[in-house]
Amino acid sequence: MSIETDLSTRVDLALLGARMDAPVRRSKGAGPSDDGHVVLDGANATLPTNPESPYAVRGGRVFRGTLDLGLSVEPVRRPRFYDLETADGVRYDKIALLHGRDVLATTVVQTCIRYAEEKRCKFCAIEESLNQGDTIAAKTPAQLAEVAEAAVRLDGVRQMVMTTGTTAGADRGARPLVRCVKAVLDAVPGLPIQVQIEPPADLSVIAELKDAGATSIGIHVESLDDAVRAEWMPSKGLIPMAEYEAAWDEAVRVFGRNRVSTYLLIGLGDDPDELVAGAGRLIDRGVYPFVVPFRPMLGTLARRDGATAPSPELVGDVTRRVAALLRAAGMSGADQGAGCAACGACSVLQAAGG
Repeated sequence: MSIETDLSTRVDLALLGARMDAPVRRSKGAGPSDDGHVVLDGANATLPTNPESPYAVRGGRVFRGTLDLGLSVEPVRRPRFYDLETADGVRYDKIALLHGRDVLATTVVQTCIRYAEEKRCKFCAIEESLNQGDTIAAKTPAQLAEVAEAAVRLDGVRQMVMTTGTTAGADRGARPLVRCVKAVLDAVPGLPIQVQIEPPADLSVIAELKDAGATSIGIHVESLDDAVRAEWMPSKGLIPMAEYEAAWDEAVRVFGRNRVSTYLLIGLGDDPDELVAGAGRLIDRGVYPFVVPFRPMLGTLARRDGATAPSPELVGDVTRRVAALLRAAGMSGADQGAGCAACGACSVLQAAGG
């Protein structure tokens, strides 16, 4: 299989999924997909478990019809730490979840000031898992430290992601992450941790997160187009781009080049050329543009309103061009150390060389 054919197949799989079983999956949360977690040719990947997909997994291989496409697939096994609970009876999987084969992820505060329907980001379902009883509203530093220690010891977790819903303070929810990072690193020294926040009005919290021991930081804008942001993020979209730029620049100053990332979702309506050009400007700032295909997730307004995923052609075109810019700049997702770009499962950037 040629490199180009391989990438096209991976784009198809990301959008169309496969007929397969996936013991580890997530839904109704803050992330970009509710797909099954697998190891695809040695790398983390999230694929929709789609009974209508033209692709099927059989015997650990990917098939289209009777054609073996030359890609190995291993479903991520259910982690052992899911079977444990805290002394006060909270299941560990309500505190943090396994993403891919080796990433522990948690939403520290599972509520958001922007979640009223008229304010909500249309691609987000952060409070739905709480409404379904699958998580708890706020995780304590002690709980996260306990779960992280078990996940590393029992299941070989190698990095952690901490995100949070937005709060009303000037830190926009970032300061509780400082305490959580410290607690986890006291329990598991050296564990790489990415924190994910909105641009804080008080930029000093970025240095506090680094001083606490965070490895990298994600400050996610999702779109660089103000009209798209207004349509898809009626509350978050009111944050001026100047605030994002100030936060990115401070984060690069504190964490270093290519230890800062931001999500860019493909398929919200951005002009592809402008999206790629914007990704190039982010790279020039030292920020890794993690381009990810938008896939309407269970529980989101987008899913309710019938939004559809972008075409494979669009995803492939944007991904190829952004990956080329990253290669030219010497930036790799793996060099983030921890976080979404380091994991890479929700994107096809790594397959494209980014």
